[in-house]
Amino acid sequence: MKTISWKSHRKEMLRDPKLRAELKRLGPEFEIAEQIIKLRLKKKMTQSELARRAGTRQEVISRIESGNANPRLDSLGKISKAFDGELKIKIA
Repeated sequence: MKTISWKSHRKEMLRDPKLRAELKRLGPEFEIAEQIIKLRLKKKMTQSELARRAGTRQEVISRIESGNANPRLDSLGKISKAFDGELKIKIA
């Protein structure tokens, strides 16, 4: 199985105008998903490993990463701790 970087995959996906429009519509949900994916790949974790560390199921992580879930703040906090990080919220 060939491994590709998130940056390369994202660049390829954004060539699709329909996908770009949907990502713009999703806004914050996409930003959350993108940050989780980037951190998970950087730390070389699978969705299952992240889920185990966050005390949830792989399916939950998959839904968040795909933008098909609107995670609660407590869930995001658990995911942040699973990365040995902290949750910060910014309103700009």
